[in-house]
Amino acid sequence: MIIYTICLVFGLMFTVVSAFAGHLFGGHDSVGTDGQADAGMSSDGMPGVSFLSPTILASFITAFGAFGMILGEIPATASVWLNAPIAFVAALAVALGVLWVMNAIFRKSQGSSEARVGQLIGTTASLATPIPENGVGEISYVYGGSRYSAPARSENGHAIGAGQTVTITRIVGTQYFVEPVRPL
Repeated sequence: MIIYTICLVFGLMFTVVSAFAGHLFGGHDSVGTDGQADAGMSSDGMPGVSFLSPTILASFITAFGAFGMILGEIPATASVWLNAPIAFVAALAVALGVLWVMNAIFRKSQGSSEARVGQLIGTTASLATPIPENGVGEISYVYGGSRYSAPARSENGHAIGAGQTVTITRIVGTQYFVEPVRPL
């Protein structure tokens, strides 16, 4: 029973201390992706929460302690050999539920018109500033109803004049590589 109490108290204390310490000591200055300390990036480039994030682990520990204490008081589940596995499974379900809810919130809040880089290949753009031979200019393009600009280089190193229509061929870092659109 003491293990369950320790888990419950530790989980609750961790949650309360994290909430206050994050606001009091300016935790927002050293957070990760998009201002969320628990956030990481998934394979599709969208922020999300890992199963091993502090929030999810605290949820698991707190739920394990709470379920263990409750099940220890019920005569049918008073044996530690019975209530510990049940508390573990219940805590796992709670942690997975919290994980699902947090990732659902992240997915819903990502309604942005910002383009994903991979979707820009083949997009036409116009040259806002000319690209000198083996140099860098600037393109302007419209994607998702919003206008963007980016530094650009000629794919073959040749100069391209301002106002010319180009096609984005690849993106390396922040550099967009373009080719002039050939008239038909």
